[in-house]
Amino acid sequence: MKIAQELFGDSLRGIWLFAALASSATIIVTGLIARELGGRRYALALSAVAVLIAPTFLSDGSLMTTNCLEPLLWMSCAYFALLAINRDDPRYWLWFGVVAGIGMEEKYSIAVFGFGVVAGLLLTPQRKFLWNHWMWFGGAAAFLIFLPNLLWNLHYHWPFLQLMHNIKASGRDVRLTPWQFSWQQILLVHPLTSPIWIFGLLALFFWKPLRPYRMLGWCYLIAFTTFVALSGKNYYLAPIYPMLLAAGAVGRERMLERPGRAWLKPVILVVLLAGGAWLAPVTIPILPAPQLVSYLGKLPLQGPRTEKSHLSAILPQHYADQFGWEEMTAAVAQVYHSLPPEEQAKAAIFGNNYGEAGAIDFLGPKYGLPKAISGHQSYWFWGPRDYTGEIIIVLGDRRATLEGECASVQQFDFVHSPYALEQGPIFLCRGFKWNLQQAWPMLKKWQ
Repeated sequence: MKIAQELFGDSLRGIWLFAALASSATIIVTGLIARELGGRRYALALSAVAVLIAPTFLSDGSLMTTNCLEPLLWMSCAYFALLAINRDDPRYWLWFGVVAGIGMEEKYSIAVFGFGVVAGLLLTPQRKFLWNHWMWFGGAAAFLIFLPNLLWNLHYHWPFLQLMHNIKASGRDVRLTPWQFSWQQILLVHPLTSPIWIFGLLALFFWKPLRPYRMLGWCYLIAFTTFVALSGKNYYLAPIYPMLLAAGAVGRERMLERPGRAWLKPVILVVLLAGGAWLAPVTIPILPAPQLVSYLGKLPLQGPRTEKSHLSAILPQHYADQFGWEEMTAAVAQVYHSLPPEEQAKAAIFGNNYGEAGAIDFLGPKYGLPKAISGHQSYWFWGPRDYTGEIIIVLGDRRATLEGECASVQQFDFVHSPYALEQGPIFLCRGFKWNLQQAWPMLKKWQ
């Protein structure tokens, strides 16, 4: 994000560029995996198209989030594992460890993939690699790369574990049964590609040409079971599917090489591309919002919602979260600039979640606004700055709550975007009953 801003300023296309490049690289790595599994030209094309049309990967490529790098990192690890197996060269496990370490810096869920790989090795003849010193060098590399992050967690009393505990305790997320989780995997990767990746999973266990790689099959089953047991969100497992799509493409290629079936090859690709175009508006911003609402209403399948607060939203979260921030920031600026200069110097802008605070920080400079403060997740570590609580502009709260904490509360309503997920008034609070500097520990909100 910082690099994109330095290169392209606040250009939306510039910010999206790196996410698009990461998704494009994932397609390339998927092709490389298919080749290592014994695939030829058609298998590479089929696996690439299957990844290209998957709604979850299309979304990753059009949003700069922590999710956009996950498939590339997971599949790079899988690729190095295949190189180690095919070339009987354990040195590739060092590169596996390097990528896994980078992945741990990006998002901790790659640890589940790594656990699945190790367990898969134990359950197959490839367990021989576990005793090789290059495997241990790879583990050491992953640990050293992750070490600063680990020390940060230790220093701040394990914020990630606090977050996971609080989310579960609050009941924020939609809990899925194993069946619901399975069905949503099919939706995320695209219903038309499910025969490919399911065939790929079975082929890793039962088809002789792919049985040397059944470690990948065990890895999937273990990761699937882990996320279901931990009540993980449906997209947590998404980065693992390119390797199953590659395996399935290799098997399909062999099947279509039988006499009289060659004509099916282009037909399958065309059907997949058409199906991908059909669902593409669900995940990438092709249609204007009013048309998208109408389009979504006509689809026979509705996209899953991962949090209870999203159930009433008109648009899916990844769209709804892109609306309303400009209106909110402009409204905050009106309140802020209505204050005399001496009060503006004392006025803190407090966001009850990182989205609100982040919008103020990103959009606020052109409105002449100071940086926001927030107790939500990592924002809490940045503290209350120099504010004491004498005057606070509060976003995302309830008047009744604020009246119990402030001497006076004034409410300002404004016109929201009808598509925004974040809805609510702005409050101007005076005389916070505690000094912000002293009360800051109580404002910590990890959920």
